[in-house]
Amino acid sequence: MNKTWDPKVTDAMVKKDRESMYEAILAEAHAAGMEAGEEVQVTPMIVGTPTTPLGSTIDRTKPVYEVEGGCCGFAWIEIYGGNGAFPRYMVRKGISRRNCGRSGSSIWVSHFGQSMVRKEAYARAYAQVLKEHGVQAYMGSRMD
Repeated sequence: MNKTWDPKVTDAMVKKDRESMYEAILAEAHAAGMEAGEEVQVTPMIVGTPTTPLGSTIDRTKPVYEVEGGCCGFAWIEIYGGNGAFPRYMVRKGISRRNCGRSGSSIWVSHFGQSMVRKEAYARAYAQVLKEHGVQAYMGSRMD
């Protein structure tokens, strides 16, 4: 709402509309992330004892385990331009956290257990939705 068009519009009404819009964007981003994380094709990780101390061939005579979620790791969404109204809203609501020593904030992906591939898919889709709404956002990840 633009206050110049209707003098009866209060700052509280404008703030409520803006926060409703932010919540809708965040819900859209989360839904896109969940869908991406659930649909991504994951190559299972095989864990076993190597045939030689530094070898990559698994000794099939010893226990072998398959980790369905693939390799373990972390993923997050980096948000730049922390002085904007939407990034500040995310920090204020506890959705993102300020980065220590750097500008912007981050949202850590807590879904999909330890599966780095699923977490990355979630973060990539979430960041894409934020980008579509004018927020500088990128996916970050690291293997555990």
